[in-house]
Amino acid sequence: MTTWDILKKTRAAWPSIRNRDAEGKNDLLRGMADSLMACTPAILAENCRDMEEARGTISDVMLDRLYLDEKRLAGMAEGIRALTALPDHTGRILSQITRPNGMTICKQQVPMGLIAIIYESRPNVTSDAAALAVKSGNVCVLRSGREAYRTAKAIVQALKQGIAAAGGDAEIINIVDDTSHQSAADLMRANGLVDLLIPRGGAGLIRRCVENATVPCIQTGTGICHVYVDQYADLQKALAIIVNAKTSRPSVCNAEEVCLVHQAVAEEFLPMLKQALVDDRQTAGAVPVELRLDQRAAAIIPGTPASETDFDTEFLDYILAVGVVDSVDEAVAHVLRHSTGHSDAIVTENASKRTSLNCCCNRSISRNFCIQVYRLPIKKNANTTSNTIMRVCLKIKSSFSTPPPSIYQNERRFSFFLVFLCCPFSSISISPYTFSAILNLALRERGFRSTSSSVGTITLLLTKRKGDRTF
Repeated sequence: MTTWDILKKTRAAWPSIRNRDAEGKNDLLRGMADSLMACTPAILAENCRDMEEARGTISDVMLDRLYLDEKRLAGMAEGIRALTALPDHTGRILSQITRPNGMTICKQQVPMGLIAIIYESRPNVTSDAAALAVKSGNVCVLRSGREAYRTAKAIVQALKQGIAAAGGDAEIINIVDDTSHQSAADLMRANGLVDLLIPRGGAGLIRRCVENATVPCIQTGTGICHVYVDQYADLQKALAIIVNAKTSRPSVCNAEEVCLVHQAVAEEFLPMLKQALVDDRQTAGAVPVELRLDQRAAAIIPGTPASETDFDTEFLDYILAVGVVDSVDEAVAHVLRHSTGHSDAIVTENASKRTSLNCCCNRSISRNFCIQVYRLPIKKNANTTSNTIMRVCLKIKSSFSTPPPSIYQNERRFSFFLVFLCCPFSSISISPYTFSAILNLALRERGFRSTSSSVGTITLLLTKRKGDRTF
């Protein structure tokens, strides 16, 4: 079956999920989770075939990302079940005003339609994306990387069986059989069928989607994640956080890639860091972390001299760029210059001490770091990898959005971007300043005056005409 045929039959199934009530969608999710567990032997068998074929062609770290076992499958099923505890926002009125002439204007959350997701060799994305689509009343077409195709196909088959067993239309979830570049190109240009395209992968995939897609596309962010160890940090706590953030799953996008250390504690902390990440791991027979050091860090501990690009690289490996800074101001400036806005953290015990910064008031160090970095999420005394469905059930992360410049040059993309604000499918990580500026520019290009906006909040009064699919 061609990619276009799969898109058409998936889209035809949208009314069955779009019109389903909250409990009905939760029934489907429970069925999906149960079926995933029931099909564990078949899924693991296909995963073994993928692993054997990929071994020797991708790194050990990437093999670990591809690998599934019973524990990881159980975690995927539990992630689906966790969605049933979240409220269903479909149809929720976010705001409503009545004009003097009696006309009522409201902003309402609505499903988008067909979500296409192109992703690389991470089997868990298959169930995560499908579950998020079902929860938000959307249908989805998945396109896996070729290394994980057999595993992803088996997972989709299990999810479809669970949906059917719960009384749903199994065609609300499908996977593209073709893993060539052509199938990705088809999804990028499937106007009228795909309502939203989400690339989940490396910089190359994201760039191709942004440059070539004619359908609405979210530019997902790579993960250059920072941990800043402040002068007031509990150093043992900082060490535990960094060891976990770097070595537990180095291939995931929220693994730590950069460590910044305040100069006041660098002489004490950096030897501790080398001992834990390099020496202790070598003694234990584990892969040691390669430390790529700036000049100030290299004067304290041995390691690899950092190149010009190391602080701008998502390594996805046992490599950590390390730098020394003089202040929280310098740490913030470094993060803003090099981070991709995925996940950043500060380790500090500072709650009452004040620091004077280039602002109109004094604030605690942790609050200043959080305000100035304005990442979503940003952690205090926590691991960068803690923002997962199972650990943070406040919002659902599917992707991190920075819209391409052409978003206000294309009417369809512009319409999508406004609808996206009202849709429950994913939470956006974007600087509110950038977000506001883009929206104001987009509205001016379309003849509107302005948005009503403030830092951290953006308010739009939108109307939906009867029969329209976009606001």
